[in-house]
Amino acid sequence: MDSTVYREVTPTPTIWMIAALMGVFIAAAGLSVLYIEHHGHIVTGMNNQIVWGLPHVFAIFLIVAASGALNVASIASVFGKIENKPMARYSGLLSISLLAGGLAVLVLDLGRPDRLIVAMTTYNFTSIFAWNILLYNGFFAIVGAYLFVQMARGIAPEVVRTVGTAAFVWRLALTTGTGSIFGWLVARPGYDAAIMAPLFIIMSFSFGLAFFILVLGTTFPLTNRFLGSNLIKRLGRLLGVFAVAVLYFTAVRHLTNLYASEHGDFERFILFGDTMFTPLFWIGQVLIGGVIPAAMLLRHAEKTSKNQVLAASVLIILGGMAHLYGIIIGGQAFPLEIFPAYEVSSTFFDGAINSYSPSIYEWALGLGGVALAVMIAGMGVVALRILPMSLSDAKIDPTEPDF
Repeated sequence: MDSTVYREVTPTPTIWMIAALMGVFIAAAGLSVLYIEHHGHIVTGMNNQIVWGLPHVFAIFLIVAASGALNVASIASVFGKIENKPMARYSGLLSISLLAGGLAVLVLDLGRPDRLIVAMTTYNFTSIFAWNILLYNGFFAIVGAYLFVQMARGIAPEVVRTVGTAAFVWRLALTTGTGSIFGWLVARPGYDAAIMAPLFIIMSFSFGLAFFILVLGTTFPLTNRFLGSNLIKRLGRLLGVFAVAVLYFTAVRHLTNLYASEHGDFERFILFGDTMFTPLFWIGQVLIGGVIPAAMLLRHAEKTSKNQVLAASVLIILGGMAHLYGIIIGGQAFPLEIFPAYEVSSTFFDGAINSYSPSIYEWALGLGGVALAVMIAGMGVVALRILPMSLSDAKIDPTEPDF
């Protein structure tokens, strides 16, 4: 692996076509932002009860995945798995790209992005949102430094390991902060749970690694570089473990809520209700995003192909979106517990299940954030020596042959 050669990507017609497609999505997102800013959020599906809509689902997914995309680099630098070292640069670049895409959606969906300077200069340290601003900015700085020490010549391995360890700890803090946004909102029975922080950490491991595998498995063929089957299978097996861990923490969350009487009504609403959130949970989150990909990835390696690992990654991403939709939108659809032990009803929909249907503008903004992340990652591999020329199994692990 000392002879690993990194080269910039030379754009091909296919790459230019993908870049143009991403540009279309980004332009559509920009037009949607202008339209929403001009007419107000009344043109979206959001209302006074559901104030975090589909763009927040995309934004939180990208932010959580950004932390998990750094998995590969952390395993190489912090835990000494040198077979992951050739992929560490791409891991760092992708994590920065995903966070930038997620924050772009988050800022543009808030309604007054011009007032971001206020949030950046005036901090209310009793608010978890203020903490997250520091965590997001710090993530850019630390992962950027981590990427630099990996690429610079003459940097001692001890320095790389130290910076990598700092990035690993910071990413855990970042995901803890993101999960705590929901875990500390005690007025909503769908959010109020201390397990939200560790749940979001393990979700980041799963969603980020799935995104990394999918992007890695498509980037190398597009750039005429070789990607070994054993490498993808090894990453896929780790992804399968993470998928099972997400199912475990999800089960603990719901069993704990069922045990607590104050959350019982919400659990019946999500698990056994007659709204879209119940099939979204059982079919989208549990089956498509957990059971099926775990079964595909954890069986014997000889029965698993590279394409199956990529397909399982897609399923985990779709299931992750369903998971976050259920947490964010489902948690707001259920009535607020403003007066515990009392039944509340009024003309302002107090005590009623809130409805929400995302508009085309929200879809455009969310997909634009994904496109922005892909565009940033693409520009990075074109401008910098990020991608190795080969990730063959023999090069990564000489004891395992190529397929």
